[in-house]
Amino acid sequence: MSTASPFAHTSEPPYYAVIFSSRRTEGDNGYESMAERMVALAAKQPGFLGAESARGVDGFGITVSYWTSPECIAAWKANVEHCAAQEMGKHAWYEHYEIRVAKVERAYGKPSV
Repeated sequence: MSTASPFAHTSEPPYYAVIFSSRRTEGDNGYESMAERMVALAAKQPGFLGAESARGVDGFGITVSYWTSPECIAAWKANVEHCAAQEMGKHAWYEHYEIRVAKVERAYGKPSV
């Protein structure tokens, strides 16, 4: 993730959010470098709007990626390199995970100064 801002710069709604909640296994096992690679790869995919991610010291984390359409989400899910990372996640990086896809109909917040 970029160190410039932890907030994704999305377009005006509607758009879609893929919410990935997970609990990590012990050790890195190549996770950090793959996570950085996946964000960089996703950023090149049609329809990608941005991502936000946080992980607690207990290993629980949430990554939300934002997309323009369900078709763009499906294309990302089917990306060959992303599929390989998903398999590694299932076998080496995650004790448990949940994925939810939601349509964002409203978005607002306090602008940064």
